[in-house]
Amino acid sequence: MQQRFEEVLAPNLYYDRNFDMDAVKILPGEYYVSTRELLMVTVLGSCVGACIRDRISGIGGINHFMLPDDKRDEDSRFGRSMRYGDYAMEILINQLLKLGARRAHLEAKVFGGGNVLPGFKNHVVGERNARFVMDYLATEGVPVVAKDLLGNHPRKVYFFPATGRVLVKKLRSLHNDTIIERELSYSETLRQSRVEGDVELFS
Repeated sequence: MQQRFEEVLAPNLYYDRNFDMDAVKILPGEYYVSTRELLMVTVLGSCVGACIRDRISGIGGINHFMLPDDKRDEDSRFGRSMRYGDYAMEILINQLLKLGARRAHLEAKVFGGGNVLPGFKNHVVGERNARFVMDYLATEGVPVVAKDLLGNHPRKVYFFPATGRVLVKKLRSLHNDTIIERELSYSETLRQSRVEGDVELFS
């Protein structure tokens, strides 16, 4: 019987010639968890990505999410925004545990939360996302061993869960229209959706 190596909600698998290994590209709203040696790549603007791994077994995963831009819930711990963030983090941790990671061995590295979306300056989306992920991990008792949050530039993140290594590239001079367009589209999808489970959140 074939061993089950990973839970997939990021269909963009490819071979990375630069690092000479299999890789997966994670888009907004996606996550990926694996027990095998694999490179996980994502580009973060206002969104945040949590790279979480079992430091003993090397089982690791990454997510890429944004709190819905809903000012009605901004100050409510139990509002729509927070419930979405809770779910995005819980599904990543639960899938890690499902594949054999131990909660006591989990560690996190978190990235993103940049102020890059036009028209979102007053809502401070990136700051809300960054604050949420740090608060969530503190509450869950998962130590954050590295972080690169906030600022005015998107980031490209390369996560090697087997070793815990992360490379971060600030995209200072790149034309970021694709990143911004992708996150604006994602934000609009969140605004129109309801938070009621797997199908609604990760369709």
